Amino acid sequence: MSNDNTPGEGGTGRLVIVSGPSGAGKTTVLKQLFERCSVPLVASVSATTRPPRRGEVDGRDYHFLSDDEFQRRRQQGEFLECVEVFRSGHWYGTLNRQVEAGLSAGRCVVLEIDVEGARKVIEQRPQAISFFVRPESWEELEKRLKGRGTESEEAVRCRLARAREELEQADRYDYQIVNDQVERAADEMCRILASCLAAAE
Repeated sequence: MSNDNTPGEGGTGRLVIVSGPSGAGKTTVLKQLFERCSVPLVASVSATTRPPRRGEVDGRDYHFLSDDEFQRRRQQGEFLECVEVFRSGHWYGTLNRQVEAGLSAGRCVVLEIDVEGARKVIEQRPQAISFFVRPESWEELEKRLKGRGTESEEAVRCRLARAREELEQADRYDYQIVNDQVERAADEMCRILASCLAAAE
């Protein structure tokens, strides 16, 4: 996922971190951000050990790695951050080479990662611009998660418990975006990015 805007001059991009609880709609907001924003953006494609879902393509949606390959790369220090998600046995991580390629091209490299991963990245890259996408209300978040109909009641309860923990971390981010309307949220994020880039010039 990337837009067609010309990379910035000088080969110096910015790292952009986007987190939020499951059901907050951050993936949908980012899709609109890439479609609507004139800031030069590129998405960092995460690596994962979980199997591909129907319709997912290796290298586009994720870099699908075996457990052994993932851990080999982890031991060799190839990840900017990596974490086992929801105690599922599945690992997710951000490859350093993905990030550096985008930054060298002068683009804003967008990482959609959970709060634990975000904390690790911010510790290493304090200059990163961080966003926390949140629902307009807790009731709306519950409605979205339960309305998916793709997970068991126990899995939904687990996600809601995790969401409460993540929402408590929102103040650690530079900006909080309320996803009350997707296009508005994407436009707000775009304005903030443009302002940050202008201030850095």
